Amino acid sequence: MIRRATPADAPALLALWRAAVEATHHFLTPADIDAIEAQMRGYLSSDTELWTAEMAGQPVAFMGLDGDEIVSLFVDPAVHRSGVGRALIDHALARGATWLGVNEQNPGAVAFYERLGFTVTERSDLDSEGRPFPILTMRRC
Repeated sequence: MIRRATPADAPALLALWRAAVEATHHFLTPADIDAIEAQMRGYLSSDTELWTAEMAGQPVAFMGLDGDEIVSLFVDPAVHRSGVGRALIDHALARGATWLGVNEQNPGAVAFYERLGFTVTERSDLDSEGRPFPILTMRRC
């Protein structure tokens, strides 16, 4: 089930985010993850359009949207390859999303988006916070 996330979901989504990042973002140090986690707390409690996917009543993934941009997608590693990420992307596409940014150093995510028809259109040496984590812009035509 996909539904709009609520403020009450924030603790579960933060734990899900951390598990997903530790499983897929091998280029980040533990200190990097701790610093970014502080930012995620604010993000998850902001007025960002967040959607969550649930299995057995528990959040297993979430996605943020901003207009036509998919600004975040994190899936619990326990349900990778189950179709949850694809379901959220399909939901985003149905809502008009056409592009996203992804860490270049996360090849699994890049390959996932490529399988869904996204292609790299730009590259930045820095992430949105100015950190040295290259970001690929990917668009779906």
